[in-house]
Amino acid sequence: MTKWLSHMDELMEKHPGEYLALVDDEIVSSGTSEFEAYKKAKDKYPDKKVSLVYIPTEEETVTLL
Repeated sequence: MTKWLSHMDELMEKHPGEYLALVDDEIVSSGTSEFEAYKKAKDKYPDKKVSLVYIPTEEETVTLL
């Protein structure tokens, strides 16, 4: 999971408010819901473990501070 963390600014620009599905620490799909991102990843990699991460919008990030 640490590999993509160094690209968080880029991810927040490309995928604000989306869920990313990771397989073996690689981003394999995205979606506006957890289910959508997970399903796309499982369709591609049915035998792999899928992890999900939410990329907050700029407004959500400011609210967290």
